[in-house]
Amino acid sequence: MKIEILGTGCAKCTTLYDNVKAALKELDKEAEVVKVQDIPTIMKYGVMSTPALVVDGHVKFSGKAPGVAELKGML
Repeated sequence: MKIEILGTGCAKCTTLYDNVKAALKELDKEAEVVKVQDIPTIMKYGVMSTPALVVDGHVKFSGKAPGVAELKGML
Protein backbone atom coordinates (compact mmCIF):
# COMPACT_ATOMS: atom_id res chain seq x y z
CA MET A 1 0.00 0.00 0.00
CA LYS A 2 1.27 3.48 -0.87
CA ILE A 3 -0.10 6.46 1.04
CA GLU A 4 0.62 10.01 -0.04
CA ILE A 5 0.00 13.05 2.11
CA LEU A 6 -0.50 16.00 -0.22
CA GLY A 7 0.28 19.43 1.19
CA THR A 8 2.78 22.21 1.36
CA GLY A 9 4.00 21.44 4.87
CA CYS A 10 1.36 23.24 6.95
CA ALA A 11 0.48 22.18 10.49
CA LYS A 12 -2.57 20.21 9.29
CA CYS A 13 -0.38 18.34 6.81
CA THR A 14 2.00 17.34 9.59
CA THR A 15 -0.93 16.31 11.79
CA LEU A 16 -2.36 14.16 9.00
CA TYR A 17 1.02 12.49 8.44
CA ASP A 18 1.37 11.72 12.16
CA ASN A 19 -2.22 10.44 12.39
CA VAL A 20 -1.74 8.15 9.39
CA LYS A 21 1.40 6.67 10.94
CA ALA A 22 -0.45 6.15 14.25
CA ALA A 23 -3.45 4.54 12.50
CA LEU A 24 -1.19 2.15 10.60
CA LYS A 25 0.57 1.19 13.81
CA GLU A 26 -2.74 0.53 15.61
CA LEU A 27 -3.95 -1.54 12.66
CA ASP A 28 -0.61 -3.38 12.56
CA LYS A 29 -0.34 -2.57 8.83
CA GLU A 30 2.69 -1.55 6.86
CA ALA A 31 2.61 1.00 4.07
CA GLU A 32 4.89 3.38 2.26
CA VAL A 33 3.92 6.83 3.55
CA VAL A 34 5.28 9.85 1.69
CA LYS A 35 4.75 13.58 1.88
CA VAL A 36 4.13 15.25 -1.47
CA GLN A 37 4.80 18.99 -1.34
CA ASP A 38 5.27 19.67 -5.05
CA ILE A 39 2.36 21.87 -6.18
CA PRO A 40 2.25 20.58 -9.81
CA THR A 41 2.10 16.98 -8.52
CA ILE A 42 -0.68 17.89 -6.08
CA MET A 43 -2.60 19.57 -8.91
CA LYS A 44 -2.38 16.41 -11.03
CA TYR A 45 -4.64 14.75 -8.46
CA GLY A 46 -7.19 17.55 -8.86
CA VAL A 47 -6.79 18.53 -5.22
CA MET A 48 -7.65 22.17 -4.55
CA SER A 49 -7.53 22.07 -0.75
CA THR A 50 -4.82 20.52 1.39
CA PRO A 51 -4.03 18.41 3.22
CA ALA A 52 -5.22 15.48 1.16
CA LEU A 53 -4.87 11.73 1.54
CA VAL A 54 -4.13 9.51 -1.45
CA VAL A 55 -4.16 5.74 -1.04
CA ASP A 56 -2.80 3.66 -3.93
CA GLY A 57 -3.39 6.54 -6.35
CA HIS A 58 -6.96 7.34 -5.24
CA VAL A 59 -7.81 10.58 -3.41
CA LYS A 60 -9.72 9.65 -0.24
CA PHE A 61 -10.35 13.21 0.98
CA SER A 62 -8.94 16.72 0.98
CA GLY A 63 -9.11 19.84 3.10
CA LYS A 64 -9.04 18.23 6.52
CA ALA A 65 -6.89 16.23 8.92
CA PRO A 66 -9.07 13.48 10.39
CA GLY A 67 -8.19 11.75 13.62
CA VAL A 68 -6.67 8.33 14.03
CA ALA A 69 -10.03 6.56 14.51
CA GLU A 70 -11.48 7.93 11.26
CA LEU A 71 -8.30 7.10 9.35
CA LYS A 72 -8.38 3.51 10.58
CA GLY A 73 -11.72 3.12 8.83
CA MET A 74 -10.20 4.33 5.55
CA LEU A 75 -7.07 2.22 5.67
